[in-house]
Amino acid sequence: MRLAFETTRLCSGLLLGALSLAIGAPLALGAPTAADRSYLEHPPAPNGPPLPFSDAVRIGDTLYVAGHIGIDPRTGTAAASPESEARLVMDAVKHTLERAGFTMDDFVSVTVYCTDLSLYDTFNGVYAGYFHRPHPARAFIGVSKLVRGARFEVQGVAVRAKTP
Repeated sequence: MRLAFETTRLCSGLLLGALSLAIGAPLALGAPTAADRSYLEHPPAPNGPPLPFSDAVRIGDTLYVAGHIGIDPRTGTAAASPESEARLVMDAVKHTLERAGFTMDDFVSVTVYCTDLSLYDTFNGVYAGYFHRPHPARAFIGVSKLVRGARFEVQGVAVRAKTP
């Protein structure tokens, strides 16, 4: 009976020790706190209601970029041609990165959603012009629909390179 009690006490102590390391280590290593977050609000359309999301959230040197679509500012809908829409969406993403003090080359991961996978080469022709080598990791995912009739939606994660 005493052995079972000692074993339980030992396991409990080890468990508590591991838990305190798991909680304390990120804080000791300088992990970002809630105070280190900043939000790039999504500007509302003229005479439109504010939307319930941010264009991006920065935590330390990492920027989480929300999904962007290529909207024609004259019509408020997707551009007429796939090339124009790809350019508009990439310009919108670039603008968000620049507002946050990042560049397109800070992207480490990009996800592209597309309603027509036959536009893969068309999108790549535009996309490639926004990056220098090496390119970020990327997924190109087919979806049935996107908001406002968009063909493309782009989101990603950027990490600002540390300056020496």
